[in-house]
Amino acid sequence: MTQTDPLEPAPVQASEQARVHIWVSGRVQGVSFRAFVQQTGMMLGLTGWVRNLGYDQVETLAEGERAALEEFARAVQTGPSGSHVDAARVEWETPTGEFHWFDVKHSV
Repeated sequence: MTQTDPLEPAPVQASEQARVHIWVSGRVQGVSFRAFVQQTGMMLGLTGWVRNLGYDQVETLAEGERAALEEFARAVQTGPSGSHVDAARVEWETPTGEFHWFDVKHSV
């Protein structure tokens, strides 16, 4: 039996439920970016939302299995053809289970 350091975080399991919050900026409006994010989230079995934040900024929040969220985060940071992500901020959060589907929200 191996002993683990109590100060080290436990390894994350790929099937563990998680939540990711992502903000991207660049050429992300007028290029079907929100539809791409929604379709990607639904295809990966995630729940959450995506919305425009203002000029050239999109925000998305998603929950599901950690492995699917990691794939989702990579896709969002790449975007659909015709888009160009200049910057992305990704934050991992504790899941709440509050979402039932993946929605496109009204712009802020």
